[in-house]
Amino acid sequence: MPATIDQSRILVVDDEAENVRLVARILSRAGYPNVRVETDARQALPAFDEFAPDLVLLDLHMPYVDGFTLLERIRGRIAADAYVPVLVLTGDITPAARRRALSSGARDFLTKPLEADEILLRIRNLLETRMLHVALQEQKHVLEEKVVERTAQLEHAHLETLERLARAAEYRDYDTGRHAQRVGDVAAMLAASLGKSPAEVELVRLAAPLHDIGKIGISDTILLKPGKLTAEEYRSIKAHAAIGAGMLSGSQSPVLRLAETIARYHHERWDGTGYGSLRGEETPLMARIVAVVDVFDGLTHPRPYRGAWSVADSVAYIRDGAGSAFDPAVVEAFLRVLPKIPPGFFEQEPSPLSADAAPEEEPGTASPRGSPA
Repeated sequence: MPATIDQSRILVVDDEAENVRLVARILSRAGYPNVRVETDARQALPAFDEFAPDLVLLDLHMPYVDGFTLLERIRGRIAADAYVPVLVLTGDITPAARRRALSSGARDFLTKPLEADEILLRIRNLLETRMLHVALQEQKHVLEEKVVERTAQLEHAHLETLERLARAAEYRDYDTGRHAQRVGDVAAMLAASLGKSPAEVELVRLAAPLHDIGKIGISDTILLKPGKLTAEEYRSIKAHAAIGAGMLSGSQSPVLRLAETIARYHHERWDGTGYGSLRGEETPLMARIVAVVDVFDGLTHPRPYRGAWSVADSVAYIRDGAGSAFDPAVVEAFLRVLPKIPPGFFEQEPSPLSADAAPEEEPGTASPRGSPA
């Protein structure tokens, strides 16, 4: 849209040369220099596309293509949120012609013979309306850009908060500083391998790092204890699943809703002997995925109560747990994905598993801690 109404582009379509000259003269004298005329209706649409007018002055009864047809075709070229007015100039004074023209997309209707003052008044009104509409659209576009920018800022802040929450829990328990992120990244790889959509894969990548957020509520004397836990201490540490789920509950965020599910159920076992005694597919899939990844990452990194296992021994442990501790389908996916996991995810492998590297307890045993991860 031009800066001023006088610079507006006006397309005149009329097969009568005398009418065209009259309209062109009226517009010229009124100070409208950007006028294009077409006396062949077949050239009207190409002219409309090329000239991109702000206003069309259109006759109705023309050879080859009549004005009603052109109205329909012009309307099809105008975006739903755009406003390009058409002013009909015709000798047809019948009410039916007026109704049909207006219903076909014309914004105004004048009958011949034309009066200069009236046609200029109608033209100016239509162009003013177009300028206002364009200004509103531009303002809307600016506001939409600001909304997108602000939304991106809020999303970034949201994700950063989730990451820091995961770190807060992790620093209470481990020295690695990257356990939560590794669990999220590998869980996403498993979800993709199991056919989950890109949106679901991204959700689990963001939600899985919060699986142990409930450990914030567990005493350091238990979390960092180098030896076996007593039965009472074991009951206390088991509570981190419910604590974490409670911390994350009630959110409208899809990430936090999934994180709540994972926090609550990632210590369930396929055979039903986990924290909540859920069996098989009673445990949500994303929690079953995190259960495998969490244990594997925990095994390959040192903990206060044991040293790190080698990758080979850790893989064997996961494989052996298929059908008892872990969902066999998830274990299969893990074994498919394992070669794609960057080596940097693992600690430097120790020599064959030794007494000081082995965990003091394993999932499902009678020992109090209940899980090497």
